[in-house]
Amino acid sequence: MNKKLMTEYAQIIIGASLVALSYNLFLLPSRLAAGGISGVSTILYELYALSPALTQLLINLPIFIIGWIALGKDFSWKTLLGTFWVPFMIFLTADIPYTVSNPVLAAIYGGIILGVGLGTVYKGRGSTGGTAAIAQVVKKFTGFSSGYSQLIVDGLVVISSIIVFNLELTLFALMCIYITSKTIDIVQLRTSATKLIMIITENEVKIHDMISDQIDRGLTKVQTIGGYSNQDRTMILCVAEQQEAVKLKRMMQDEEPTSFVVFIDASEVLGRGFTLDKYYGQKF
Repeated sequence: MNKKLMTEYAQIIIGASLVALSYNLFLLPSRLAAGGISGVSTILYELYALSPALTQLLINLPIFIIGWIALGKDFSWKTLLGTFWVPFMIFLTADIPYTVSNPVLAAIYGGIILGVGLGTVYKGRGSTGGTAAIAQVVKKFTGFSSGYSQLIVDGLVVISSIIVFNLELTLFALMCIYITSKTIDIVQLRTSATKLIMIITENEVKIHDMISDQIDRGLTKVQTIGGYSNQDRTMILCVAEQQEAVKLKRMMQDEEPTSFVVFIDASEVLGRGFTLDKYYGQKF
């Protein structure tokens, strides 16, 4: 097993453990059926006092077969791990003393932890089974993001829970699902303070030196034509971390106030200086 595959399996185990903790710490004590098979198990626990761990395991098995057919063997082996690991951890942590029954706190913090857990599992190219597997099928065939796919599938489960729980708890559960879906996308896209900087200028050389020497970043130049002046201009593209972007902004305001500058949030950056060593493996 190579290092990448081991990392993916580790991500699935860690993520699935967080999913189980969010359920036992927040969702079950506060009676929030926050979508998925966990939501179904919460409803069944409320009605018949059935073991959530056993309920999730039994429901997940046929859904696992669907995932195997639709998403491929590699995904399904990882889904198998998540399918068994979540109820296993729910069983182990069933008697954990630190729980939250306040639905507001449960919706916020439970949603965040659940989203981090699911997002981590998805980064490992796996699933926790249940509607998470169905959401991944929806993502594959519709092109929706993981978070939006999860929102669609889980929303159906939560709306049906209004029959068992009151409207207030159902609304809190919907809030939890929304927080979870956004957290999933943040974890998967690694949304950060990284900025894409677009600079349209007449002083190409000066700004080139400023970026290269002062913030030590690479750049790309694109020849453009001004829509108003109809004159040639150079557009410089640069990706920088938050502090570097702030430093460049100050320098631009002081030394090049007439240049047109746009700062755009970059949800994820792949390549040299970000996911790869900045100096081609050189150590300083």
